[in-house]
Amino acid sequence: MPRKKKRYMDDDEVIVLDHVSKMYKENSNYALDDVSIRIKRGEFVFIVGESGSGKSTLTKLLLRELTPTKGNIYVLNYDLRRLRHRQVPKYRRNIGVVFQDFRLLKDRNVYENIAFAQRIVQVRGRDIRKNVPSVLATVNLAGKYKAKPNNLSGGEQQRVAIARALVNKPSILLADEPTGNLDPKTSLEIMNLFEEINNAGTTVIMVTHDKNIVNAMSKRVITLNRGVVVSDQENGVYIDD
Repeated sequence: MPRKKKRYMDDDEVIVLDHVSKMYKENSNYALDDVSIRIKRGEFVFIVGESGSGKSTLTKLLLRELTPTKGNIYVLNYDLRRLRHRQVPKYRRNIGVVFQDFRLLKDRNVYENIAFAQRIVQVRGRDIRKNVPSVLATVNLAGKYKAKPNNLSGGEQQRVAIARALVNKPSILLADEPTGNLDPKTSLEIMNLFEEINNAGTTVIMVTHDKNIVNAMSKRVITLNRGVVVSDQENGVYIDD
């Protein structure tokens, strides 16, 4: 009788970190130390902690920019430790990423910034012409498709970045300090947009140190401190150490 293949993820899970540790230099302190996290499909999860807590390391591990020193990471049934280099681009298509500094192409207009993300994965031109206006409507920027990034407000630039992250229909949206360069009013508008995206079925993982936003949203909050998970709470809050 053939051996049954071992399952590392439940059917409703999209991310599993199994006793993950990361050390950058031999005999140095761990940036992450024995971290175990399980995230279900459709969750909205904040990853919080002060500078040096391990948030950036965790983000890079999920994007497969780094591999763990110990432990295993499974995302959407990919075993990231065993993922070959040539498989990484295909894996990353499942994850939309939004950064604090927007990272838009300044010499291209809004339409071209988003279309570029489709061309990279070889989407047909006629599909691009359909998908880009649709995703711009989702982020309430349908009338801005000809604008250059420098002619947009910070909030509008972040909406373009979100549209670019969404256009390939990722299962997971990973946002790294997405309100860091925005004023409080605009930050709230962007968070409402993230909540709408989550309500439509996309799993949202947000790395932030913005206590006001975290405490206003009443979502799951995972707190890191010096590489260790010190709290994991449903409807949690960001509490100072």
